[in-house]
Amino acid sequence: MASDLKLLHSLYLVIVFVVFQTLTVSNSDVLPSPDYPEVVPTSPAILSLPEPSKSQLRSHPYVRPPKPGIRAAYWPSYSSLPASAIETSYFTHIYYAFLVPSPTTYALNVTSDDLIRIPEFIHALRSKTPRVKTLLSIGGGGSNSTLFSIIAGSRAERGKFIKSTIDVARKYGFDGVDLDWEFPADDVDMANLAVLYKEWRRGLVSESLTSRKPRLLLTSAVHFAAGFFHDEPRSYPAREMSKYLDWVSPMCFDYHGSWDNFTGLHSALNDPNSNISTVYGIGSWIKSGIPPNKLVMGLPVYGRTWKLQDPKVNGVGAPAVGVGPGDEGTLVYYKIIEFNKKNHAVVAFDSNAVSFYSNAGDSWIGYEDVPSIRLKVRFARSLGLGGYFFWALGQDYRWAISGEGRYLILTLI
Repeated sequence: MASDLKLLHSLYLVIVFVVFQTLTVSNSDVLPSPDYPEVVPTSPAILSLPEPSKSQLRSHPYVRPPKPGIRAAYWPSYSSLPASAIETSYFTHIYYAFLVPSPTTYALNVTSDDLIRIPEFIHALRSKTPRVKTLLSIGGGGSNSTLFSIIAGSRAERGKFIKSTIDVARKYGFDGVDLDWEFPADDVDMANLAVLYKEWRRGLVSESLTSRKPRLLLTSAVHFAAGFFHDEPRSYPAREMSKYLDWVSPMCFDYHGSWDNFTGLHSALNDPNSNISTVYGIGSWIKSGIPPNKLVMGLPVYGRTWKLQDPKVNGVGAPAVGVGPGDEGTLVYYKIIEFNKKNHAVVAFDSNAVSFYSNAGDSWIGYEDVPSIRLKVRFARSLGLGGYFFWALGQDYRWAISGEGRYLILTLI
């Protein structure tokens, strides 16, 4: 355990050397309420960070020439943003979210709404320039985890499920399929998940040879860390994931929320007091054996909110007595901008977590803004990750966050 912590600490030091060498905000910087194009931190800070060793420089891919990355986003089928309004120049891949399996047949359940929305989605994106790849995402946070456990645990049910995903993807013209199982409950589920990935990939290859069409992509959204503890400890089947998936998408958000009685930054890059952070999570995936270029890091386009116990005690970790503005403690980015402006909120940047937070009265919001997204994308590039994805389309403000990611990828190339 001590050696693991030492390894992760060394990884973190190398990361911060690259990511924060141009960082110019201290923890105490307080900024006025944002009004776009962006809030730009201006106060200088001197960071005392050690130089990386020669062996560290040789072992980390940020010293290699960068390559174009994946810039993906999920489009919820219930989104108020029409598929025709998606600005594809900011993305390379768009996920349709979500379809779920039938609890009786284990085939995908294409609802009456999906019968309308999927063709609209595919037609709209095919008509746009530049072209993007489309993936059919299956599951989601509100889906039945037990149902996926049943499917993964039976050869017959796996076969029905896999065939259905291929049939639906081909019928509507998707370029790939994506699994978002939140979350396998134990090591038995994880072992069965490994078999599901293996058989799924075989099915995709076989179908490609038979149809003489390009193989459908196979990806998976996963917990932010490769191993985690909820009711009991469990670890993802990293070897099989590396072998059978085109890429793995750690969801680097929802570290804190309405389940906490204190404020928190729900997509913190680093947390000096715990391993609930993106640095730890991505480090754990790399340590598990997933190549960095197969990791596509998740970024949120929404914040988490709380009601402060005492408006005068309003920093990160302040006591809270419930949720703040938004839907059950969740507020999408464009509404955060509106809230901050309307309520003359005080906005602060936490340079350790590389995240923003704001408060007005007893309302407190932790979220990402353009400068923090900029640094998190640089973090992904510094490790040679495959790219990033956003949850979700329809939550941005005039494409400010989406555009920032595209700008950084292109300029770093």
